[in-house]
Amino acid sequence: QVQLVESGGGLVQAGGSLRLSCAASGRTFSSYAMGWFRQAPGKEREFVAKISWSGGRTYYADSVKGRFAISRDNVKNTLYLQMNSLTPEDTAVYYCAASQSSYSDSPRRYDYWGQGTQVTVSS
Repeated sequence: QVQLVESGGGLVQAGGSLRLSCAASGRTFSSYAMGWFRQAPGKEREFVAKISWSGGRTYYADSVKGRFAISRDNVKNTLYLQMNSLTPEDTAVYYCAASQSSYSDSPRRYDYWGQGTQVTVSS
């Protein structure tokens, strides 16, 4: 199995940027496709971005396309989410997740989850 720890969240003004990190330990990081999800208060957890095992494929939710960038470093065992042009609608707890068998945007297909990091965007 793999353990995931997110960091990099915080409070930022609208239009600003943040970079989230997700440090993985345990089983070989490159064995997992990775995803970022977020959950705002009172809402369901929603897909943000995903990246394939080698990092060669990425995919984004329409709401973040062109503003967010997912990447991974399989040597440093770390997943990243660069978030630019943030808006108050991006306010949520952000989670990274690992899937051994699926490159998916469904949270049900992910096997391991981090504890989440809060991102708050003020207007």
